[in-house]
This record gives sequence, C-alpha cells and structure tokens, in this order.
Amino acid sequence: MAETKTYREALREAMVHEMDRDENVVLLGEDIGIYGGTHLVTDGLYDQYGPKRVIDTPISENGFTGAAIGMAMMGMRPIVEMMTWNFSFLAADQIIQNAAKVR
Repeated sequence: MAETKTYREALREAMVHEMDRDENVVLLGEDIGIYGGTHLVTDGLYDQYGPKRVIDTPISENGFTGAAIGMAMMGMRPIVEMMTWNFSFLAADQIIQNAAKVR
C-alpha cells in the first residue's frame, strides 16, 4: 500500500530534492527560516541549508517576488512562499507586468 503524505510533507520533500540537486535553488518568504513557515512547510530547512538559501524576507510580497524574478533572470531557481494564496495578489504587478513579459 502506498504511503500517505500530507501536502506539507510532499512540498518539503520536493524542495529538499531540488535544493540537494541544484545549489542555485533558494527559498524566499516571510518567516520561512527559523520559524519554519506559517504552515511549517520549510521547517528545518534553515538549519539544513543556511540563511543564504533559505531567505526570510520582509513583509513585502511585491518586493520579494520582484527579487525572485531578478534572481531567475540571473540563472538562480527561486521558490517563493507566500503566507496564504490571497497575499499573492499583492505581488500581481510583479507577476503580470514583469515575470510574464521578461522572455
């Protein structure tokens, strides 16, 4: 019988897999470091990868989403965690006006 996983466990496992595979993968978000994220998806990753790869950001979704877009343009592989989906609307300008048009 297949093992049952929570979404949180599956997300963490996927992030760990990618972070182990590629040193250019970094995580950005509010309280994802020492606190482990609002929903504890990133719990333990700060200790495992350090502050250069698990980056606690200020409360500015528009700002850290823009930073992630710039990182991606320079060849990094940022993963952005927003506290809840509705906070992504605060970053809509970066997503729609910048990320979608870069290519």
